Amino acid sequence: MYSQTKIAIPIFQKSTDKVITIAEDCIKKGADILEFRVDGLKDPVLSDITNTINEINFPMIVTNRISTEGGSFKGSEEERIDILKGCADLVEYVDVELQTDDKYINELKDYNADLIVSYHDFEKTPELDEIYYIVEKEKSIGDIAKVAFMPNDLEDTMKILAILSHYKDTIAISMSELGSYTRVMASKFNSPITFAAGTDVTAPGQIDIETMKALLNMDLPIEQ
Repeated sequence: MYSQTKIAIPIFQKSTDKVITIAEDCIKKGADILEFRVDGLKDPVLSDITNTINEINFPMIVTNRISTEGGSFKGSEEERIDILKGCADLVEYVDVELQTDDKYINELKDYNADLIVSYHDFEKTPELDEIYYIVEKEKSIGDIAKVAFMPNDLEDTMKILAILSHYKDTIAISMSELGSYTRVMASKFNSPITFAAGTDVTAPGQIDIETMKALLNMDLPIEQ
């Protein structure tokens, strides 16, 4: 039985020409969705970005990640959100961080794209009650909740499985090599999306697309 979890491949490049080239390769390798990391662009001009989206013409998440959560966007917060709004009727999903001002999040809700509300911590994994709180808040705001944490031990990775088993429409990731198995197990809990690596590795522990596709389609039943 084939997994219903969609595999997204992030693309983090300095130029839109390179984004298009990488996108074509990722599509050939079997990506279900592309994540366009706009913050990777050296000169993120909205018209260039929307032209790129239209040329690729494939299911897409647009992300313009802030520096405090591993991103590279160097403009103002208003400029960052304006780019997301300019893309939000052209793509399937927009990723916006939970820490974003409520005013901007509410503005993004007016567009056609589903809203992924995300939270990343590259240093630690909080206690389970705190993760529950974060996910509940994300789900009250957007269409899909997303959390990604850095584990310090195997027990931390098990917290991610607890989240996946408890919530629908939730992406939960334990980063690094220690937590990489949670990206595969996400499909066993019907998580909507998991992330794999094509050319660009944008988070520790991402598995290459070919391996991910093979693992997701293995028959590994799990009792819940």
